[in-house]
Parts: sequence; C-alpha cells; structure tokens
Amino acid sequence: MATRDEIEVWIARMGTGDRTAFRSLYSATSAKLFGVLLRVLNNRAAAEDALQDVYVKIWQNAGRYRANGLSPMTWLITIARNTAIDRLRRRRAAGQPVEDLAERLADPAPGPEAQAVRASEAARLGACLEALEDAKSDAVRRAYMEGETYAELAQRFDVPLNTMRTWLRRSLIKLKECLSQ
Repeated sequence: MATRDEIEVWIARMGTGDRTAFRSLYSATSAKLFGVLLRVLNNRAAAEDALQDVYVKIWQNAGRYRANGLSPMTWLITIARNTAIDRLRRRRAAGQPVEDLAERLADPAPGPEAQAVRASEAARLGACLEALEDAKSDAVRRAYMEGETYAELAQRFDVPLNTMRTWLRRSLIKLKECLSQ
C-alpha cells in the first residue's frame, strides 16, 4: 500500500507528464478505484471501461491537484465516483434501466447500535425461554424458530393437538409477560 506522500508525489510528477509516476499511481490505486466504480455501476464491464476514463481524467488534471492536508485518495475516489454517477445519468437519459444508486450504495446491515439492541433482546428472550418448563420451552423454540407445525410438535411430545396449541398459547403469554418486565 502506497503512502499518502508517495501518492501526492506521483500526482505532482504526473502534472509534468511523468509516465513512470502514472504507472506507479495506477498500480497503487487502481484496485481501490475499480471497487468504487463497481459498487456504483454494478457491472464489471462498465466499471472496467469507466476506470480507463478515470485515469485519463487524473492524467489530464494532475497539474491542478494541490496537496491541502486532505488525503489524495479522497481526490482520486471523488473523480471515480463522479465518473460512475455521470455514466449512470447518461444511461438513465438514454432510457436504459438503472437501479437507484442509494439502494446499491446503502449497507443493509444493521449498525452497531441496532446490533447491540438485538443482542440484548435476544439475551432477554433466551432468559425468558429458560424460565419456561423444558418441554414447553423446547416446543416454543421448535414452533417459532424452526418452523415445526402444531401436528409435528404434538406427535413429537406425544400429546393431543389441542394440548400442544394450549401449551404454545400459554407459553407465549408467559414470554410476553416476562419480556414486558
């Protein structure tokens, strides 16, 4: 991985037409920029094509780059992202279907706070399930976490079907009371 200073030097040298600096910059940054393009365009061939345009723009604008204390990768990524968005806009204007950019870029995974809340709720539910009788706790887990039917559970626990329904209904009431405390 190239350092920030190396990238700034390569960009500055590219501004004077240094092809060796261009090769060095490309080798050090192309994988990252390709990833940005691929994430936005969601098409490998389009991302490869856009990558070429990105490096042409970098070559043409390297003389204008000024080190300002920010990461030079931010400048490079901005060029890549804007190039990809421009391509999406052109596709949309041409009537080609384009998925919503925000949907593709948004991470659907829950954030740290949501994960902590879920973990806490799961622990509370586990404790409430443990408070039930073993057979009833097992029946609730099998019905609502593993998807077994009432008939399958009645057969497994050797009880009449209506008894199994009563077990589950009463167990859910106890769980609700336990969780509301």
